[in-house]
Amino acid sequence: MRELPWPAKVYFVVLNAAAVALVVESAVTPGWFDQAELPTLVVLALLFLVCESVPTVLNVPQAAISVSFSAALAAVVLVGPEGAALVGLMAVVSVRPGLPVVKRLFNGAQFVICGYAAGVAFERAGGTPGLPRENDFPGVVVPYGAATAAFVLINFALTAVILLLAEGVGKDQVPLRGTVQILGSYLGYATFGLLIAGLWATVQSISAVLVLIPLFVARWAFGHYHAQQRSYDATIAALCQAVETKDYYTRGHCTRVSQASSMIAEEIGMGTERLRAIRYAGMLHDVGKLGVPTKVLQKDGKLTEEEFAAIQLHPMRGLEIVHGIDFLDEAFAGIMHHHERQDGKGYPMGLAGDEIPEFARIIAVADAFDSMTSDRAYRKAKSIEEAVAELRKGAGTQFDPVMVNTFIKALDRHGWEPPRAVSAPPGPAVAAAKDHDDPTMPIQVISER
Repeated sequence: MRELPWPAKVYFVVLNAAAVALVVESAVTPGWFDQAELPTLVVLALLFLVCESVPTVLNVPQAAISVSFSAALAAVVLVGPEGAALVGLMAVVSVRPGLPVVKRLFNGAQFVICGYAAGVAFERAGGTPGLPRENDFPGVVVPYGAATAAFVLINFALTAVILLLAEGVGKDQVPLRGTVQILGSYLGYATFGLLIAGLWATVQSISAVLVLIPLFVARWAFGHYHAQQRSYDATIAALCQAVETKDYYTRGHCTRVSQASSMIAEEIGMGTERLRAIRYAGMLHDVGKLGVPTKVLQKDGKLTEEEFAAIQLHPMRGLEIVHGIDFLDEAFAGIMHHHERQDGKGYPMGLAGDEIPEFARIIAVADAFDSMTSDRAYRKAKSIEEAVAELRKGAGTQFDPVMVNTFIKALDRHGWEPPRAVSAPPGPAVAAAKDHDDPTMPIQVISER
């Protein structure tokens, strides 16, 4: 709470005050809190508590969604807005480890407000709270849809405001594609809430158990998938670190090329799986340097034809190193061909134009841009404007003009944070080697004939 700016603190207090008022009103509503609804309320509250304590971590930075959303919507149907508000209050006593008190209070407050609002929307759309009967279906679907929409929209709004007031804590935290994934998860869990309410009429509280089983199986499967993705990322990061230990001045280059490649890919509308593949390709595009002698990579001055051939072979060496990593998929093409040129004068195969795979054409632009805007042993970093001018200059000969223009649009939209200046490495001086990725300083070769 201390680290929040005062506007966020005021919002937090107001939100909790509104939630307390709703809880008090719900608890004292005449005729609502009777023995008939008490067992239902208790079971739903326990179901909500169990689900809230084990949220599903999404494959989106800083994002998770709780299965408790299903229990909250079932409460809307079975015990009305007042009951849904009381059920949502259970978020405060979640047994999720490491959850700060401030986060607990915020979660509880927003669940109370969202549950109550969803209950009101359910009633306004023609729904009648209570045990649904067989002839209530499919008529209950429209009111339930209204309740779901109210819950999701208010939940998003309340969360967005606290992130906005927290001085940029949530800026670009969940991108558009991540928002779509979260909305899809909400809609999926909403169907479980309706299923709980529908089964309640026949098996009552056992319906909660029946629905919990597939919910937690789905949660386990997604958690397993997420853990697998983390292991993939760790593998890529380890390979990238191994590459960058060979050259002090290229540290962070792989990560930045991956970021720039992703910007281009998003701008041209690539799907989720291809976006992941281009990110991996950007990270590993120079992994073949592991097969190039360090003395060649760091040589000052002109290279012999044999030494330059070793440089030109590094994309093929890269493919040899990673060919057994099945999840890289289309990334292989980016690693193999990112030094091809539009005019056919690149390497290792001399491909030209559309012969060059799309991933390779993207990485070529990202690779050159980061090289130019980073410090090197033989020169200081160029400005973004200078680097863009060089990309335009090389469009049609070295680079795909479409990818150059797409990257420039992405830069205008998202900006770019240049790497920090690199001081000289400790120990003996490192040779001022030329960077084979830098289009402004081509490597010179001595003829051995």
